[in-house]
Amino acid sequence: MRWYLVALSALMILLGGSSLVQAKVAIAVDKDAQQMTVAVDGVERYRWPVSTGNPSHETPNGSFRAFRMEEDHYSKEFDDAPMPHSIFFTKVGHAIHGTDSVGRLGTPASHGCVRLSRANASTLYALVQSEGVLNTTVSLTGSAQVALARNPKPKANTAVARRAPDYDGVGAPVELAPQPAPRRIVPQVADDGYITPADGSSDQARYPAPRGYRRYDDAQAAPQPQTQYYGARVYAPRQYYQPRGYYGYYD
Repeated sequence: MRWYLVALSALMILLGGSSLVQAKVAIAVDKDAQQMTVAVDGVERYRWPVSTGNPSHETPNGSFRAFRMEEDHYSKEFDDAPMPHSIFFTKVGHAIHGTDSVGRLGTPASHGCVRLSRANASTLYALVQSEGVLNTTVSLTGSAQVALARNPKPKANTAVARRAPDYDGVGAPVELAPQPAPRRIVPQVADDGYITPADGSSDQARYPAPRGYRRYDDAQAAPQPQTQYYGARVYAPRQYYQPRGYYGYYD
């Protein structure tokens, strides 16, 4: 009788253990929609936004089995970037993990991993840990190019920060930098073929302009040197000397 009870207890434990093994976790990632669906024994339990690899680092498509978990992992390839609650599903290092860049969830932005928010990554990690990492499958479909076409990247803000203007006592803006003087605009004067004296002695007298002369307005005229005029030269009378005598003197 005792042996019968022992055998019955062992059978119940075995059946109970097999029922636990049958709980399968299926993680499906739709890269077109940048969304993850988590099902346990065929029943959907979670649906979260994710961020898969960008077109230069496309996350591979296919069906994989998770094989390793690390609660506090850091990337060895990308400057020790934090990868909390990592669940690895490829031999080359692709994993599902948490991220602080929650603003980029919904668009492909990673170097190949599947990013989740830290809270969702922690929930998924606890589920896989309780059901068994070797009992978890990861399947991926879609393309990063399609995801970008559906949800293009927002344009970067190219506005340049400028210093607030200074104001004087009455509230008027003060220009700190010197401003160039406005250019003088003078209407073009028609050339009638006559000129006035260059010395400025008269603005009434006019003379025919020489050949090849071109008239300029005030804005184009270059300063001309002023001609110096001198009065008539006056010379002192030449002195004449009388010849000196041989034996006399002059007073």
